[in-house]
Amino acid sequence: MSDSMTYLAIAAAVALIAADLLAIISVFKSERTVGGAKALWAIGIAVFPILGLLFWLLVGLRRAR
Repeated sequence: MSDSMTYLAIAAAVALIAADLLAIISVFKSERTVGGAKALWAIGIAVFPILGLLFWLLVGLRRAR
């Protein structure tokens, strides 16, 4: 793998981690009061970083508003 591809992969990983952290913060700032819903969303985002983030963006944000 070339150096530029390595840097691109590192940048993508850092961006994904940052987006996941912002999503988890958004989960805990949401108005959800159902027991354990916030924790389940945060665990889902942490365990499945890409799918959890996409699912939160598609489903979770609409329900949080």
